[in-house]
Amino acid sequence: AVAPLPEEMRQSVFLINLSSTVNKNHAIMAGLERANGDYSAIFEFLFLEQPALVTALYDKSQEGFDIVYLRAPRRETRGPGALFYRLFYYILRHYSDLKVDEKAHDTRLISRRALNSMLRLRENLRYMKAIYAMIGYRTEALPVDEPLHRDRDRFSDQFRTSLLAITSYTSFLRTLLLWIFLFSLFFLGLVVFNAVKVKLTNVDLLGNYHQTVSGWTFLVVLISIFFAITCLNLYIMSIYLSNIYNEIKQRPLYIIESVKRF
Repeated sequence: AVAPLPEEMRQSVFLINLSSTVNKNHAIMAGLERANGDYSAIFEFLFLEQPALVTALYDKSQEGFDIVYLRAPRRETRGPGALFYRLFYYILRHYSDLKVDEKAHDTRLISRRALNSMLRLRENLRYMKAIYAMIGYRTEALPVDEPLHRDRDRFSDQFRTSLLAITSYTSFLRTLLLWIFLFSLFFLGLVVFNAVKVKLTNVDLLGNYHQTVSGWTFLVVLISIFFAITCLNLYIMSIYLSNIYNEIKQRPLYIIESVKRF
């Protein structure tokens, strides 16, 4: 693909070989940090037979847009994955100020000033769609007929990345944990009031008469529920703390083994 190009154009082509496997977003950043043109294009293999799309993206950018991307008509994801994506983007829309297009392809054209702003965001979590929205430059979509296909990443990796994105870019978890805390306080007060009422009047809040209250089954169920909630909170906090730890360590997103110039 490179050999037929003119000599002066081949000198601008580089092949970056990373030392280990990284996720897609980090690989994209490796290329963007190497780019030095007025515009940088991210082009997926999905559109390999449609190189004219790059020209279409550039023409659209000349209308005053710093970021132009391809937009799919739909996402081809079925089963639990489809529900997962809908929930994830619902949280992004309602618990953050970011305008993230859930049907956006990775293929896009980025101006130099927008790319410089992106590179200044030194975050270990590189959820690119959120970062494109965060920098705030004018953005426009170019519709195409190709749908979004299912991601090749494992569901566990997608779930972890989504949790990190939610904790980093939205207020959803803070709001959720606040409501859990308030509900726990309300439930605690209700149980205490009911216990005192039964102790004094032998009648509970539902009007039932109680001469003796064992409460063993209710107590076991209650402990099980709150134990599950506690474990969920600890799991979320462990992911959040792990992200903080990685940010503090400032480990590189990728390591370049070699750069081949044609």
